[in-house]
Amino acid sequence: MRVLNQRAVLDRLRRLGAATRPQIAKDTGLSKPTVGQALVDLERHGLVRPIGRTTAGPGRSAVVYEPNPAAGYVLGVDIGRERIRAAVADLGGSVVARVDERNRSRSAAALVRTVTELASRTVADAGIALADVVVKVIGSPGVIDQRSRVVRHAPNLPGWESAGVLDGLESSLGPVVLVENDANLAALGEHVYGAAQDVRVFVCATVGTGVGMGIVVDGVLFRGAHGAAGEVGFLPFGKSASDVQRGQFEEAAAAESVVALARERGLSARSAREVFTAARSGDAQALEVVRVEAERLAFLVASVSAVIDPELVVLGGGVGSNVDLLLSPLEAALRTMTPLAPRIVAGSLGDGAVLSGALAMGLEAARQVVFEVTL
Repeated sequence: MRVLNQRAVLDRLRRLGAATRPQIAKDTGLSKPTVGQALVDLERHGLVRPIGRTTAGPGRSAVVYEPNPAAGYVLGVDIGRERIRAAVADLGGSVVARVDERNRSRSAAALVRTVTELASRTVADAGIALADVVVKVIGSPGVIDQRSRVVRHAPNLPGWESAGVLDGLESSLGPVVLVENDANLAALGEHVYGAAQDVRVFVCATVGTGVGMGIVVDGVLFRGAHGAAGEVGFLPFGKSASDVQRGQFEEAAAAESVVALARERGLSARSAREVFTAARSGDAQALEVVRVEAERLAFLVASVSAVIDPELVVLGGGVGSNVDLLLSPLEAALRTMTPLAPRIVAGSLGDGAVLSGALAMGLEAARQVVFEVTL
């Protein structure tokens, strides 16, 4: 019962913020002496701390308590083909260090080393030791097969589908390493911190180097039977059945296809970003490329809407985030395809969506771990 009371008090402080003993008693239904004892226990174990006293109102002032953010830390890592990002946050959710660098790894072993070195550097920048990090969450392309201990369907990371990758990360980073699909983490990030807060059913489509989708149903990530829910890059896409190949939607809609479309129309673009920049300046050929890309994304939205019926579609990634240009032709194409019309918005976290989701997942797990280990 004592532990349950401690958990109730700590959960109240985390959910609603700093409070006095009488406020906590009122919100939890526990007696003031019970709350007082729980606070003494939690403070002794470093899980809560006093931050001052009340000053307003008649009578004696009361001590105000909050969860101790330094009770533990979480590490988030976003592995992309072009860049790797890492961040450390305390248990209060404040980011205390962040590092971002190019991904130059060309093998799985090299990438594990790079992730480990980047994690160590980020932790050092935060002024803590790796042992102080309670949970590490790694965002990776592909399907994370925990049963076979491999990552599947991650062709954009050389060698990443080979055996030993997950074990290598855990061996290098220490205990409690969670590896999650990057699109799932982007969806979680937008749900906790971004454009999909308080939305019960939504999808977050990331369109960039690859195409992925995170699905949230009733506020919880939906991964499917084998962890492959949202692998929309494998949607069949073609002019006819004989024209359809596995994974062709990703080939038709990802960043390289935008560049290829532009070159077919005489534009000397080296990246999708250059195409969208030209479109914003009014270039007719670039605007036509944007229209074609929007029609392809409309196919994706129509397909997903018919199955999941999302309230909201969040678009992100290097291509998908250009909603200012894509939205009008996308919605026009969607009207010709389906009567289902979810709201479509740009993600609000930009290239930090995956990292934000990794920290959100890490915080939820770490707060539980810290309580159980400490008490």
